[in-house]
Amino acid sequence: MFYYVLKYVILGPLLRLLFRPRIEGLEHIPADGAAIVAGNHLSFSDHFLMPAILKRRITFLAKAEYFTGPGLKGRLTAAFFRSAGQIPVDRSGKEAGRAAIREGLGVLSKGELLGIYPEGTRSHDGRLYKGKVGVAVMALTARVPVVPCAMVGTFEIQPPGQVLPKIRRVTIRFGEPLDFSRYEGMEHEKAVLRAVTDEIMYEILALSGQQYVDEYAVKVKAAQAEESKGRRFPRLRR
Repeated sequence: MFYYVLKYVILGPLLRLLFRPRIEGLEHIPADGAAIVAGNHLSFSDHFLMPAILKRRITFLAKAEYFTGPGLKGRLTAAFFRSAGQIPVDRSGKEAGRAAIREGLGVLSKGELLGIYPEGTRSHDGRLYKGKVGVAVMALTARVPVVPCAMVGTFEIQPPGQVLPKIRRVTIRFGEPLDFSRYEGMEHEKAVLRAVTDEIMYEILALSGQQYVDEYAVKVKAAQAEESKGRRFPRLRR
């Protein structure tokens, strides 16, 4: 219930008024039935802008940290995400990926829309990174179409580390649904999962116009953090 209050009364109208999003390809979102909306992830604002313009309810798999933050801010953030119907997913450990897939399949089994960021994390530099195969596993297992989505301009309004977004117009593009029925029964084939994921990422790339990096964003972030740490604390020569 509170989801629709946020969408139609409180947050949705405010976001549409402030950011005046250009919406392209909205007709590609199925009017009913289960489907995955797979998009790039440039900003914290993405969590709110895309749901605000969709006619249907969409559920995202949100990182567990949004639900476990300390203090008043943490409690308010957790309450907001729960009220918005988002599902916490622990991204650490070997079971994390399987748990996310189970949660996502649960949403799809109800005939609902599931929102996924295949990169697994926000882009730290505005580029599009290699997608993780969980989106392919869910699409093939649930036998549902995947609608590619591109958020354009959200990195500029709220890059990593910026608390409040700049008020500037953004664009949200949806591509034609991708049908992977030709791979039915092959959801355990690694090569197939990689091919399906790469096809999804290519379509997102075509919609967004970003520069593509054929590496996982998490690994690139970690390498850059380690390099930065090395520059700040160089080893003492003996």
